[in-house]
Amino acid sequence: MDSSTAGAAALKRLRTRRGLSLADTARALTQIAQELGMPRLPQVASVQRSIARWESKSTTMPDERYQLLLAYLYATTPGGSRSLGAGSDFAQYLDALREMGESDRRIAELRNTLVRAVTDDGSGLLGLLAPQAGRGLVQALADASFLDAEIVAGLASVVADVNAQVGSLPFVRLQLMLAPALEACRRLMAGGPPPGLHECLRSTWVEAAVLAGRLAFETRDDAASRALYEEATRESGRLRKPWRQASVHLSHALTVLYASSDIANAAALVEAAVRAAGSGESRLIRARAHALQAEVAARLGQARQSRAALGLARYDIERQSPDDLLPGAFSAEYLRGFEGVCHLYVGDPVIAHDQFAASANSLGSPRQEMQRIIVATDQALARIRLGEPHAAADLLHECIAAAASTGGRVAMIRLRRARRELRPWCQEGFVADVDDHLMGVLGR
Repeated sequence: MDSSTAGAAALKRLRTRRGLSLADTARALTQIAQELGMPRLPQVASVQRSIARWESKSTTMPDERYQLLLAYLYATTPGGSRSLGAGSDFAQYLDALREMGESDRRIAELRNTLVRAVTDDGSGLLGLLAPQAGRGLVQALADASFLDAEIVAGLASVVADVNAQVGSLPFVRLQLMLAPALEACRRLMAGGPPPGLHECLRSTWVEAAVLAGRLAFETRDDAASRALYEEATRESGRLRKPWRQASVHLSHALTVLYASSDIANAAALVEAAVRAAGSGESRLIRARAHALQAEVAARLGQARQSRAALGLARYDIERQSPDDLLPGAFSAEYLRGFEGVCHLYVGDPVIAHDQFAASANSLGSPRQEMQRIIVATDQALARIRLGEPHAAADLLHECIAAAASTGGRVAMIRLRRARRELRPWCQEGFVADVDDHLMGVLGR
């Protein structure tokens, strides 16, 4: 049986396991469409024939509308709650679509849509866990001896789901989604989990604390952010995984770099990250550490040191392994943005502008939108330094509009910095337009 046929068979098994006939499923999809405010579906008999085609050996793929309706159907348990975790009907539905040939990007979009729905209807942590893991977590929180690998993996998937929504959901809502998982990790570790689960649970704890520190920074709670990063640093030190420690230091350094005018503290964290990454197993983390080291050096006016660090970052990117422990942690596209920042401070603004433009154009996914805004704002700053304030203002308008939907403290800081560079033209109408846009859209 080829994969597409296997996907069709899996789709049929999901339906029949719930005791749904073709007509039952057609009526359910029609009802979901009405609840979501979607255009009316065809007659039940027509929808029923479509379902039969999807489940047949001809393996006709459901279109995007029906994919979404099926996602809502299988994300809702027979009891009426939401369940998206590993082993759930929803997870099996996504696997069936993948076997039928659907792209990873579309599957990620469906998952993200349902994760947002879970946060809207209050299902929260348990809705993001596998059904068995959700039931087991309640027991394990009362008695850590009930903890098993499935529950730990479920908590890790919750943290990953929240992280995937950065840039798509308000930061305050992400904090509410993450808080129960972080607290669960703390309580389970304090309760003395079975020895074989210590490392995996602590790793999840570290990831949750780092993300919580980032979210606290984004919501301008710098004291909470520092405390969470200190927690992550302490626990990562107990893992004996240098690449994990480096990742914590890098995330912390970025918040310090933008939350304070004291660059020395950020530089110290970056140096700690470089040392840890140097003895770690992830070349991508090593490249990211060297790239941030280059930016800090450039901001301090240290051109030679900045160039040297960029060279090391390029070296690591070029020699990355397909089996890197943190795939996606860094890339050549992200590196171009760092190269642009370095040229902006200690190099050629023409080169900086072109590198920013190339980096922004390559950052196209929803998860990369905030980074794209940051890079494009730096590109506007380069245009100002090239004596092109009108062109810079045009680009800033685009960045302001995008930032209004994604939020992000660093983007706001970059926008304000670029606006300050327009002071020589503060009496010009095009600068007043930028001010009006900033005030009207961002309230600042």
